[in-house]
Amino acid sequence: MRNQDVQDYGESLIFRIQQENRWNGGFFVPKILLRIRLNNSIMGRMRRPVFLILVILSGLNIFAWSIVHDASNSDSLEVIFFDVGQGDAIFIQTPHQGLGGGHQILIDGGPDSAVLEKLGREMPFWDRTIDLIVLTHPEHDHIAGLLEVLKRYEVKNILWTGVVRDTAEFREWEKLTAEEEAEIIIAKSLLRIDLNNSSFSNSYIDVLYPFEDLSGQEIKKTNNTSLVAKLVCGEKSFLLTGDIEKSVEKELLESGADIDSDVLKVAHHGSKTSSVEEFVEKVSPEIAVISAGKQNAFGHPHPETLETLSKYGINVLRTDELGDVKILCDSRSLKLR
Repeated sequence: MRNQDVQDYGESLIFRIQQENRWNGGFFVPKILLRIRLNNSIMGRMRRPVFLILVILSGLNIFAWSIVHDASNSDSLEVIFFDVGQGDAIFIQTPHQGLGGGHQILIDGGPDSAVLEKLGREMPFWDRTIDLIVLTHPEHDHIAGLLEVLKRYEVKNILWTGVVRDTAEFREWEKLTAEEEAEIIIAKSLLRIDLNNSSFSNSYIDVLYPFEDLSGQEIKKTNNTSLVAKLVCGEKSFLLTGDIEKSVEKELLESGADIDSDVLKVAHHGSKTSSVEEFVEKVSPEIAVISAGKQNAFGHPHPETLETLSKYGINVLRTDELGDVKILCDSRSLKLR
């Protein structure tokens, strides 16, 4: 259904996600209907008129649903910060390309299977393929939900840092990713993921951190190995920070990385261990999104972090207060939905 290629681009590496036309003869035909239509034994056991009526009704239902779904997001890139409790899960849907679908990307999966319900609401019911999943770091509140996703969806590409942990969840991650046979990409700075298509240009994800290949390194506390990425949508951008703490924020400042962004995913659920003032000032976002569980045991977000964000007049959106936070980008403006 989809394929990809990786090529050198100067000093950076560009990874392109591509897709084949997901429509048949100008009309979408889901896999389940193709199987039914090609299964002569089923047709032999059913009365032809009844079968044809069922197929037609199913097709009309799917066609109507697809029109409604496409109309809701065909012109804009969607970024949804799922409310998955105390954890992170970010879903990105790029605009549709003609009659085909856009790219679907899931960054982290939260602490449990709640992400499956969230995906079910955002993706067409016939679509069981995700183009790219990203694991920022293998802590429970980021990796657990991805394990459930790998069990239930076909995943084409997996981006992660390669950091190793001695936990049961991590061992299951290794097992499931091996079985998935997806393209594995190890994240480090200068990697660019190209999201462009013919109807939506200048859209990509730049990996800003880690600065080096961490694959195979066993690290007990992996927050500061978190993949940091900048999602660019035309003139607008999102900085996605995983659970990095102040020391990595300072490293990013010192590196000269382009962290200026319109939307900041506040690191580590708004913990006081993150969001150093100089970093927030440099990012200079209009919107800050905090993903945290309602009445969580950690006291996230911390008052110190909220005070810093308030000092710079940033609009703070919290999943523990608002539920899912959905932001649409048409390449020139952002719209909360």
